[in-house]
Amino acid sequence: MSSNMFVLLQLLYLSVSLPAFTASDDAQFVYSGFSGANLTMDGTTITSGGLLELTNGTVQQKGHAFYPVPLHFVRSPDRSVLSFSASFVFAILSVYTDLSAHGMAFVIAPSTNFSGTLPGQFLGLTNIQSNGNGSNHFFAVELDTIQNKEFGDINANHAGVNMNGLRSEQSYYAGYYGDKDGNFHNLSLISREAMQVWVDYDSNNTLITVAMAPLKVARPVKPLFTASYNLTSVITDVAYVGFSSATGTINVRHIVLGWSFAMNSHAPAINLGKLPKLPRMGPKPRSKVLEIVLPVATAFFILTVGIIGLAFIRRHMRYAELREDWEVEFGPHRFSYKDLYHATEGFKNENLLGVGGFGRVYKGILPVSNLEIAVKRVCHESRQGMKEFVAEIVSIGRLQHHNLVQLLGYCRRKGELFLVYEYMPNGSVDKYIHNLDGKKILTWAQRWRIIKGIASCLVYLHEEWEKVVIHWDIKASNVLLDVDMNG
Repeated sequence: MSSNMFVLLQLLYLSVSLPAFTASDDAQFVYSGFSGANLTMDGTTITSGGLLELTNGTVQQKGHAFYPVPLHFVRSPDRSVLSFSASFVFAILSVYTDLSAHGMAFVIAPSTNFSGTLPGQFLGLTNIQSNGNGSNHFFAVELDTIQNKEFGDINANHAGVNMNGLRSEQSYYAGYYGDKDGNFHNLSLISREAMQVWVDYDSNNTLITVAMAPLKVARPVKPLFTASYNLTSVITDVAYVGFSSATGTINVRHIVLGWSFAMNSHAPAINLGKLPKLPRMGPKPRSKVLEIVLPVATAFFILTVGIIGLAFIRRHMRYAELREDWEVEFGPHRFSYKDLYHATEGFKNENLLGVGGFGRVYKGILPVSNLEIAVKRVCHESRQGMKEFVAEIVSIGRLQHHNLVQLLGYCRRKGELFLVYEYMPNGSVDKYIHNLDGKKILTWAQRWRIIKGIASCLVYLHEEWEKVVIHWDIKASNVLLDVDMNG
């Protein structure tokens, strides 16, 4: 065999055995799966099957993944941002089929360090103080599954273009326009199905184009939406491209299956045939044998359906909740009574943390997420003003401060209101101050740290949040301590 033939065979072997991505000097790459991919990651993982898992189902989690090499986006000498094109295949897997939290975004940013950002509605991109600041210099296309009115979201299932913050410059309902009929077809971001998104920026016309479609459906001729925006003031000369995602109080996995990017040209096509498989969610598909046997067994099940139905009704009444039409807008912040009942083991006295003027407080563990919570059970027989009361609860739930106990949500049932907070394992300060046996004593350093924490929290409530909040009842029994004895 000649030496030239040997070299050609070696090159052929390498082209087949290398991972499904390439990178070149003209800032172009494609990943058809992520096995062996070298990415800069924070809170994310690449599964053994080659999926890029931005979040793994943990609540209140944020994750980031970026192409490891920064790219030059600014053209000389006019300093305008170059045209670019991106495409990616994603899927959002929630434990529920009709509810998710919070979403993910394709991002171009000057840094891969997002350590100061928050999960939840901030998508791991900003925090309360930095949201909307021009110094952020990030461009993002969000895929949002929660409607946050503070950011002007149009619904809980949309795509949007964001500059430096979470308020979209342009957004539209998730879906696509069919090439044959020209009609708009809705897509559910939390359908657990893979979908493809295309993002393009035309530097000459300063036009951003966003399109999406189900997997294996060609890119629609008509985009989902366009936005006229000059990115020169947003994107820095050197920047990174990647993804950011975040969860809230629901177990969600945000997954990227494939990704491509190019400067000054169309993004390379992702090889859909090489994409890794998504994990199955929900019950297993019914077997062919069951499909044959089921009609034969129908008569037997009819005999038992009455008994089962009666048992179901009795069980349902046990967990019956009070719901009204106006509560739809607060839906993501509402817990089911059934989950709270099981979390507190039926509100057992063994789980009672304390009794106050407004009700009893129980410790609980949410059945799906294993998150420790504190549930305050408040009697509220009067329906007058309930809407305003719940609205205030939801508003307070948006407060984000490390010295403020996080209000996670609420539930209503038979004249009772249940408030769900994060659990503070070390109880309240009064147990340490008025401790007679002397076994639990706060050091002076701990006391000073607790006092500073209280002061920081009050400054946030009185001066730093969007509206003034007065606590009205500051006392030792209302100051709770976390696992590190912070107040």
